[in-house]
Order: sequence, then C-alpha cells, then structure tokens
Amino acid sequence: MNVFTYGTLMDPEIMHRVSGGQFQALKASLKNFSRKRVHGEVYPGIIKQEDCSVEGIVYLDVDPFALARLDLFEGSQYARREVLLGSTSGAELQAQTYVIKAEHGVELTGEDWNFEDFLKTGKAVFFEQYPGFEELGQLSEECQG
Repeated sequence: MNVFTYGTLMDPEIMHRVSGGQFQALKASLKNFSRKRVHGEVYPGIIKQEDCSVEGIVYLDVDPFALARLDLFEGSQYARREVLLGSTSGAELQAQTYVIKAEHGVELTGEDWNFEDFLKTGKAVFFEQYPGFEELGQLSEECQG
C-alpha cells in the first residue's frame, strides 16, 4: 500500500523510526487539501479545502506491519483515508493518508505548516517530546514474537 505523508513523516529518519522499515519514496501532491499547524505542536494536520494543494512524499509498497505502526503513531486524532495523488512523473497514484478528524479540526491554527522550518527547529523538539518510539518498538516485538 502507498502512504502519502505531508508532515513529520516526510523526513526519512522519522519515517524509519516510526514505521520500522525503509520504502521507496516519491514527491507527490494532494489536491483540494490544505496543511495547517496543530496548536502547540510541531506537526501539522490536513483538511479538505478546494483550490489548495499539499506537497509531500508518498512511500511505496508499505507493508501491513509498518502500516500498523503508522496507525498507532497517528493515534485517534487522525483517520486514514484513500486519496488520489499527483506525482512528479505526471502519473496519478492511489495512496492512504492521515486526515485530521472533524472533531479535532479546532486544534488546527490558521497558519500553514512548513517542512523546511520543521527541519530547522521542530525536528529536535519532536525527538525530545515524542515518547512513543519505545511503544512502537514494543509493537514490533509483539508482531514478530
């Protein structure tokens, strides 16, 4: 299954630590969505918005084990949805992505989220504040044991 990422998971190091795998990645875009900052966090959420587009990374052929880890990582704030992406090759790709649930939409600010800004300042904060890597590792052990 292909997975479109538009926030912290665009970073290959974070994607590897969260998913437990390494996957081929392509630049892609998702039409009719916008990406906004989440109040008090370094990560974004996306919501439907006509005439907008979100740039991101699509990871190809993500296995079920990695997908289970991604679901756990995203938590109850997001719902995984099927989307159609445009890629740099011009081809359209089916993928899954995590969209903020309607009841959590109020947690989004009006500010756009920027990946380059995240890499400069937010990534270090993310690694300091996100305690869930151990939990994801335990899931790995349970699934393999």
